[in-house]
Amino acid sequence: MRYQGKITNWKDDQGFGFVIPNGGGEKAFVHIKAFSTRSRRPSEGDLITYELATDEKRRFQAENIRFSGERPTSTASHEKRPFATIFAILFCSFLALAVFTGKLPFAILGVYFAASVLTFLAYAIDKSAAQNNRWRTQEDTLHLFGLVGGWPGALLAQKTLRHKSKKKKFQIKFWATVIINCFTLGWLLTQSGSAFLSAILDFSGAII
Repeated sequence: MRYQGKITNWKDDQGFGFVIPNGGGEKAFVHIKAFSTRSRRPSEGDLITYELATDEKRRFQAENIRFSGERPTSTASHEKRPFATIFAILFCSFLALAVFTGKLPFAILGVYFAASVLTFLAYAIDKSAAQNNRWRTQEDTLHLFGLVGGWPGALLAQKTLRHKSKKKKFQIKFWATVIINCFTLGWLLTQSGSAFLSAILDFSGAII
């Protein structure tokens, strides 16, 4: 969701200031690096449109900023989406093939599916909270959901909900969890990993 507001307390020598949304509300931090284009430098009183996000300390900050009336341009995050989509499709296809050929138990497919659904819902709830100034889901929690197998659902949420898809620091951590998860799945296909997984499933079955 995009908001419109006016830049205030702009410090041009330091490249930051704040934006007050039209109609009132919480002001958000504005940094010059958050502008989609650098056609000109911002100044006090400029009208801008922006997306609202929060930092690690839950302070509001403006992202993907455009000057009012400026047409949107394609960004690097949009260029990466086709790769992310293709990667997710290839991974899910590989996972399904490994399960249906007996190299992985069906329970693994269920774990990924359930984790992806929960992760998508977590992203949706967090975006709704951001738009309505409610308590946010911690980013580490979202990363944990992705780490345990929910990252395909996270990718779907980032693409369809356009949430957390442009924050570089978040994306770096997110892709780190994807890599760790993929390497872990690869290890489960090895002899030692398969033995470990069988022991876990046998233990779980005994408890149930």
